[in-house]
Amino acid sequence: MQRTQFSLAVLAAIAALTFAGCGEEKKLEPAAPPPPPPPMVVKLGHVGPLTGGIAHLGKDNENGARLAVEEANSKGIKLDGKNVRLELVAEDDQADPKVGTTVAQKLVDAKVAGVVGHLNSGVSIPASTIYNQDGVPMISGSSTNPQLTEQGFKTVFRVVGRDDQQGPAIASYLAGEIKPKTVAVIDDATAYGEGLANEVEKTLKAAGVKVLPREKGTDKTADFKAILTKVKGKKPDAVFYGGMDATGGPLLKQGRELGIKAVFAFGDGACTDKMKELAGDAAEGLLCSQAGLPVQAANKKFLDAYKAKFKIDPILYAPFTYDAANLMIEAMKKANSPDPAKYLPELAKISYAGASGKIEFDEKGDRKDAEMTIFTMKSGKIEPIAIIKSGKTIKFEDFLKAAEPPAAPAPAAAPAAKAGEPAKAGDAPKAAAEPAKAADAAKK
Repeated sequence: MQRTQFSLAVLAAIAALTFAGCGEEKKLEPAAPPPPPPPMVVKLGHVGPLTGGIAHLGKDNENGARLAVEEANSKGIKLDGKNVRLELVAEDDQADPKVGTTVAQKLVDAKVAGVVGHLNSGVSIPASTIYNQDGVPMISGSSTNPQLTEQGFKTVFRVVGRDDQQGPAIASYLAGEIKPKTVAVIDDATAYGEGLANEVEKTLKAAGVKVLPREKGTDKTADFKAILTKVKGKKPDAVFYGGMDATGGPLLKQGRELGIKAVFAFGDGACTDKMKELAGDAAEGLLCSQAGLPVQAANKKFLDAYKAKFKIDPILYAPFTYDAANLMIEAMKKANSPDPAKYLPELAKISYAGASGKIEFDEKGDRKDAEMTIFTMKSGKIEPIAIIKSGKTIKFEDFLKAAEPPAAPAPAAAPAAKAGEPAKAGDAPKAAAEPAKAADAAKK
């Protein structure tokens, strides 16, 4: 009896729960959408000296490449239907060829899609062999020795001019404006410094200027007094040094301390504001060249973005490394692939409006019709004074005026309505549209 009563109680409880459940509508939660696939990571390498005497130039170059990568990521990139996130892999080559080749192999092993760098020709040239063997494109924003692109590698490019353009530019300016009778030439025994000095010497001799026997230091020389004492005895009207600012500054300072009154001239490696820091007041009036347009002539969008991100102004070649990174990104977009074998043909034939102007490459990978700039040190700042393009010298202020876009024509005023007559429909919108059309034309 007790068992029967217990069973009936259980059944009653089940029935009550069943009826209670029937009174409520069962709610089904919608299934969560699957998470989007992670973006495909595409690595771009950047290499330059981040330690040592010219680390400031290496960091400037890296900043340019990094800005390009971060801007591209913020806009979003899609290749072959996949979202892409670019990653900049920055390495320090210490401006040393041995370290440079080690780092180059490291980047190849990391499967980078391309490399921006190296800064120094003496490092870029041996490193380019490693990149070429694995089909990895490299674009230097600062290596000027002709040998870099004379090797015949289809993977090698540069967005600055060559020493056989830069050397004649500064030498011709010296011969034409300073008119020295005798010039002393010194180099730092690197591929860059010696190569540039060779081109300067060749051009000066062709112009009928006497060039003294070559003097040599190294890229680590700190005391040039023995060399400069020898030079002083021959009373040159000008001294040209092929090397970087880390050694060019002390050379200039020691030269003035010894009483050498000649004009001192340098190539792009010593064409920086740091020369004032290294040489002090002796830097005033120096002449130097750069294988490309000066930083001041880079487009405003780049200059503003660089200053906003890094809280400093670019030093020298950041606009060129910014362009180098963007050239690779643009070529990938055109090929719809980050595969070097696929985007390399697009890179070789590209026509691109960059921060440093229009960029196209010739069959060797050199920038077509690259400009050269002559600078002087004035009140502690390197200032451009002339642009040399297609063999013609143009004052810098005249170059800037010629580069200014034409002013947009003023919009035509809509005809005034007669008193008491309503304006015709469409008059106001038409007048408002004219500035927009002018702005569009200016952009194009």
